Amino acid sequence: METTAGPVFYQKLLLWEPNLESEEEGEETSEPLVPEPWRPQESPWNEAGGLPGTWARLVTALLLLAVGFSLAARQLHTGGGATGTSDSVAPPPSGHSHHPGVYHHGAIISPAATCSHLGRELLVAGGNVVDAGVGAALCLAVVHPHTTGLGAMFWGLFHNSSSGSSTALTSGPAQTLAPGLGLPSALPTLRLLHTHFGRLPWPHLLVGPTTLAQEGFLVDTPLARALAARGTKGLCPLLCHNDGTPLGPGARATNPKLAAVLHRAALDPPLGPAGDALLRLLAGELGLEEPWAGPMPTLEPALQLPMAQGMLLTTPSPSAGPQLLALLQAALNSRGPSPDPCPLLPQATATPVSSVLATVDSSGSVLLLTSSLNGSFGSGHLSLSTGVLLSNLMANSAPSPWACPLILHGSPDDTEASVLGLVASGTPAVASVMTHALLSHLAKAQLQEQGGPTESPSICGQGTLLQVAAHAEHAHVSSVPSGCCPFQGF
Repeated sequence: METTAGPVFYQKLLLWEPNLESEEEGEETSEPLVPEPWRPQESPWNEAGGLPGTWARLVTALLLLAVGFSLAARQLHTGGGATGTSDSVAPPPSGHSHHPGVYHHGAIISPAATCSHLGRELLVAGGNVVDAGVGAALCLAVVHPHTTGLGAMFWGLFHNSSSGSSTALTSGPAQTLAPGLGLPSALPTLRLLHTHFGRLPWPHLLVGPTTLAQEGFLVDTPLARALAARGTKGLCPLLCHNDGTPLGPGARATNPKLAAVLHRAALDPPLGPAGDALLRLLAGELGLEEPWAGPMPTLEPALQLPMAQGMLLTTPSPSAGPQLLALLQAALNSRGPSPDPCPLLPQATATPVSSVLATVDSSGSVLLLTSSLNGSFGSGHLSLSTGVLLSNLMANSAPSPWACPLILHGSPDDTEASVLGLVASGTPAVASVMTHALLSHLAKAQLQEQGGPTESPSICGQGTLLQVAAHAEHAHVSSVPSGCCPFQGF
C-alpha cells in the first residue's frame, strides 16, 4: 500500500569548503522538503505547483543554458566513451585527499558518464539522493534506450538516514498497452518517488534530460554495441545514419519528440497524474480507445531480515527480493558468512537486460534504482510521436527476476551506523548473485577484523554489481567489474 504523504525531513548536503574537514558535520535541518530556490516560500508557485509564466520561462532558459553547457563540456571531455570511472573533482587545496570513489558529502554511480555527471550536479545544487537518482534515471532514459527509458518498469529501494525508514518503490503490475507492447510507467513511478522524498523542484530534474534529447547526446560504447548486435530495424531515424546503418561510438543522436514529452512532464502539477500526455499521444498513434487503467506505482515498506550484522532490506514481490531473503536466511542458518565459490547459475536462453544506478550521501541515505524494458530495446517499437521505445512487459509477464536491490543497515537503532547498498544487472539469476555478493562482503569484513588476507570483490557470471556505502562520515561508490560504471561525487 502507498505510504502516507507528508513533508519529509532530510539532512542538508553542504557544499565542500576547506575548513570543513576538521569541523563536525552541520546540524540536521527540520524543514519540510518543499524549498523554492527562486522565490519566497509563500510564493504562488509553492501553492499551485508552477512558477508564474515570466519567471518560469526565465528560470527554465537559464537552467537549460547552464545544464546544456555543462553536459556538452562533459560529453566533449569523455568523447562518447562508454565506461571507466569518472572523477572530475580535484583534491581540496589543503592537500587532504581520498581514494577514488570516496567523498565528503555524496556520490552517484551509473552506466553513463553523462548521467553520473548530471546526478552530481543535482547533489551540488542542494538536492538529495532521490533528486540525484531520479534525475540520472531520466537521463539514462535518453542516452541508454537499449536498457531503459520512459517505457521501462522501475523498482527502487530508498533508505532515509534522517528518519531511519526504508521504502520500496514499485511500478505496480505490468499492464498491456497494445498486443506485444507494455504500458509505459516510468514517469508516474519516478514522480511518485520524488513527490514523497525529493527536495529540488520537479522541473529542475528534467532540465538536463530534456536538453540532451533536444540538442543531442553522444552515443557511448554500450549503446553502440547494442545497436551493432541487434540491428536498426524499427529504430530509425533515431539511432541510424541516413543510409540506415547504426550510429557508432561518438556519433550524435537527437530525440526532439522525447524532449517534448519530457518538457510537458515538467509542467505537470505536483498532485496530478504524471505521464497522461504521453499515454494520450500513444493512444492516438496506435488507434486505441481511451480510457484504460493507468500505471499504478506504489511506495511500500521495504522487506526486512534481521541479521547479526544489522538489518537487511530489499523490495517486495513480484521482484526477486523475497527469493533473495530466503536464500540469505538459508545460507546464514547453515554456515554463516562464507566466501564460498560462485553458485551454479541456471542456463538462460537470454540474459535479462536491465539498467541500474545507485546514489549515497555521507549521512547514510541510499537510493538504488533498477529498470528494464524486458530485453535489448524492449519490444523494438519506437513511437514516432513520442520518441519512446516501448517494452514488451505486459499483463501476463512473469515477475521481475532482474530486480532485488539490497541495503544492509548496520543497526536499526543507530542512525550513525554504516550502510551498504548493492544492486546488480546483466545476470539471469540476480538473487543468487546478490546472495553471493553479500556473503562475500560479510566474510571479508570478518577477515579484516581478524587481520587475515582478503580478496577483491567479484560477481558471479557476466554482469555488473554497483556498491555504495556510507561509513565514517564519507560516501563510498564502486563497481564490479572495476571501472565498468562512471561515478561522480563531491
